[in-house]
Amino acid sequence: MIPAAVAGISSEPIQSSSIDRILRAVREHLGTEIAFVSRYVENDEKELTHVDSDLDLPMGPGFRDPRENSYCWHIAEGRLPELIQDPADHPFTATMGITDFLPVGCHLNVPLRLSDGTLYGSFCCLSRTPDRSMNDRDVGVLRAFAALAVEQIETSLDYDYRSQRIDKRITKLIGDRAMQIHQQPIHSIKTGKPVGLECLARFPDAMMRGPDKWFEEAAEIGRGLELELLAVECALKSLETIPSDYYVSVNASPDTIMSGALHQVLERAGKTNLVVEVTEHQEVSDYAALKKALKPISEYARIAIDDVGSGYAGLRHLVDLAPDMLKLDMTLTRDIHQDLARCALVGAMVRFAEAIGSKLIAEGVEYAEEAEVLKKLGVEYGQGYYYAKPMPVEDAVKYLKRA
Repeated sequence: MIPAAVAGISSEPIQSSSIDRILRAVREHLGTEIAFVSRYVENDEKELTHVDSDLDLPMGPGFRDPRENSYCWHIAEGRLPELIQDPADHPFTATMGITDFLPVGCHLNVPLRLSDGTLYGSFCCLSRTPDRSMNDRDVGVLRAFAALAVEQIETSLDYDYRSQRIDKRITKLIGDRAMQIHQQPIHSIKTGKPVGLECLARFPDAMMRGPDKWFEEAAEIGRGLELELLAVECALKSLETIPSDYYVSVNASPDTIMSGALHQVLERAGKTNLVVEVTEHQEVSDYAALKKALKPISEYARIAIDDVGSGYAGLRHLVDLAPDMLKLDMTLTRDIHQDLARCALVGAMVRFAEAIGSKLIAEGVEYAEEAEVLKKLGVEYGQGYYYAKPMPVEDAVKYLKRA
């Protein structure tokens, strides 16, 4: 089905000479008579936005008709193939008026999907007579040109429309509480035993987009705080099943921390064996304000600084924030057994952590050789695929019980 955000488009068709040139190029390359881009709009209709043809056609840009009348929609729904050499090969096409009206002969079509997976419309080339020479390779060519068209479409979509799609998607996610929590165990490098878990947000379209994209888009439209708090609340819910002798960490951006909302959530949750990881994906303009905001939070959770070595905070700022834990970014951990410079830097971070009274956690540990070097350097904790991948909460509980 078309998401409501796309079905409700009412703005003028995208004007882009680039798309016209793309249509002309693919039509001439494939030798078809007509090429067009369409989009799905309100009232379950399809609208032509760009048409390239040397023929005198009965429809052009702006033409609308019910989407069910088009091959495009049924291809997107899987009822027709992307390549139709001859409509007579498919009994379903005989039920469609456009087959005889145009008429439709050879037809190649690929659905246009935006980068977030939303079905936008279709990219089509066709001729009025059948063509048995067309094959899957030609569909591949069409698909390549369609990808160029999508880039132009997304560039041309105005900010309000993009924001509307993001807003509706986030509203639905929050309303349905569709976020899931996966947990990745954190281990003592010395003993190999788990000591805690990091909670990681997972979204319904995890196969298409990573969680970072959700948080970036939420922040873009001013809803980053809501989404982060939902992740924290879902993570806190998972604590109910985790044995109390293991700590659980949650991520929070500096903006969320300084908003005061995170403190309220933790206050309602009460005392737990919790760690708040301050993410370093955004520059902090006022470390004094961040330090002040962390003080009441520290009554309910230990403080960790995430991605040390790749973020914005310098060593002086790390001292000022007085964290209980420092998490080394995986760029410092990766292949450390083959890199003397990384060894020297991590060794210095071990001494730095000791000096300020912090525990050091190495992220991204994937190989036994890396773990062995980290152990020799004095890093206390490790996290990464060498120990365990992120897993659903119920699996994490079983993992801890087997440890």
